[in-house]
Amino acid sequence: MAEIFEQALYSYRRSPDQDAAAPVRHPVIVVGAGPVGLAAALDLALKDVPVLVLDDNDRVSTGSRAICFAKRTLEIMDRLGCGQPLVDKGVTWNKGKVFFDERKVYEFNLLAEAGHRRPAFINLQQFYFEAALLERLRELEAEGRQIEIRGRNKVTGVERDDGGVRLTVETPDGPYTLEADWLIACDGAKSPVRSLLGLDFHGRVFEDNFLIADVKMDAAFPTERWFWFDPPFNRGQSALLHKQPDGVWRIDLQLGWDIDRDVEMREENVIPRLRAMLGEEVEFSLEWVSIYTFQCRRMERFAHGRVLFAGDSAHQVSPFGARGANSGIQDTDNLAWKLKLVLDGTAPESLMESYNRERVPAADENILNSTRSTDFITPKSDISRVFRDAVLDLAEVHPFARPLVNSGRLSLPTTYAGSTLNGEDALPGGPDRTRPGATAVDAPVGDGWLLGRLASGFILLGIDTPLPDISSSDAVPVTTLTIKAGEDKLGAVRERYLGKNEQAVYLIRPDQHIAARWPIYDREAVTSALTAATGGPS
Repeated sequence: MAEIFEQALYSYRRSPDQDAAAPVRHPVIVVGAGPVGLAAALDLALKDVPVLVLDDNDRVSTGSRAICFAKRTLEIMDRLGCGQPLVDKGVTWNKGKVFFDERKVYEFNLLAEAGHRRPAFINLQQFYFEAALLERLRELEAEGRQIEIRGRNKVTGVERDDGGVRLTVETPDGPYTLEADWLIACDGAKSPVRSLLGLDFHGRVFEDNFLIADVKMDAAFPTERWFWFDPPFNRGQSALLHKQPDGVWRIDLQLGWDIDRDVEMREENVIPRLRAMLGEEVEFSLEWVSIYTFQCRRMERFAHGRVLFAGDSAHQVSPFGARGANSGIQDTDNLAWKLKLVLDGTAPESLMESYNRERVPAADENILNSTRSTDFITPKSDISRVFRDAVLDLAEVHPFARPLVNSGRLSLPTTYAGSTLNGEDALPGGPDRTRPGATAVDAPVGDGWLLGRLASGFILLGIDTPLPDISSSDAVPVTTLTIKAGEDKLGAVRERYLGKNEQAVYLIRPDQHIAARWPIYDREAVTSALTAATGGPS
């Protein structure tokens, strides 16, 4: 398995930019080739925006790192053209179990309803995720899209003004200078770009440590998320078990605060902990070990002039809940279409301020959920522990207590409620899950899926009602799509989009968030909603 770590998938090659008499200017430069940076680059290239990716490495990440990729992330990857390879390689799961001591308290299903193309989650090592995105990048290059990645190009200087950004880039051949209209910093929690601009995080670091171990073994555990409170093999602490591809299992063990990290990571200390959990009869080998401390922090703003921050460079959350990589990819999903409109001159530059207005509250939502999870998992007082243990005891026999059990509220997409980009909600009694600001919900349509037909640009969706062709009537193109609710034998389209209405019209943004909805087509109302959704006055 380690072979993929050793492959230089985007080796250093000298660029003509390094020999230019003056700094070459690019429309967009992305710093960082992790999942978030690659998603940003793919999204922009598919929108015909020339994009350059700079990374100080030349290969995928070592170790599993992020492993839980949510349904919404998979839907975004479908739009980018690489969702199916990820699902094919990943381990699909919807169910989980929660244990207290040796007792199963309850179990849950994150996607109990039918009529969705993608599962609640897949587990997939981050290096496989990155490799799939890199393969998609190469496909787009071969198609003639203007997308390029440069390995061993380390950003060591950033200067910005109202018109763009100037970068100093260090390479094996020495430094050179580049300019960009826009810079997207996806360079991780220790973001050099953030440091070079003198910006910082604000938030909370939790007083606890967790051991991550990726263990290769042939085990009979089901493909589920298992979480223990106070298990006999890790008394007074917690534990988590997840299955990954290649017969590898992710194990998280809470260690407490006052530890010697170097000592705890030694194999002679890790193995006994795992043996106590798995049993003497289970044969296993260590693939990767790390220790982390919970952090729930973010920048005050994610947009600083022409510099945009996304993913871990903008915010950090504790890993219980799988909110790190998933929320970072939703960051890029939010900003790419806006940047395309601004670069094309069909939307004002002020539209990028909506990236702050929508994704900063999304980060706060993730931080709030992660903080609550962490406080429940690691009580900081005797009374907090008494409360937690009482909740766990009650949850075993009383369903009302189960929502109070917090072993990590798992990642869901944020609804941009109250966003200035939202138009009117004029559908009487329309389903709450598809109100303006929410993501469109998948459903079977004909022999395919609804989200698969919302792949590009603004979509005006008519359900059981005809729509005129308005694709060329505005500066911002809008594609019309009509479907019949009766073609969905499950009734998912009616339940998720119509409610008690016989028909409906939805305006859907390029990131598949709903902008507005009505019972019938009204050209003036649609035009007003489209103006609001692109940063103009509603």
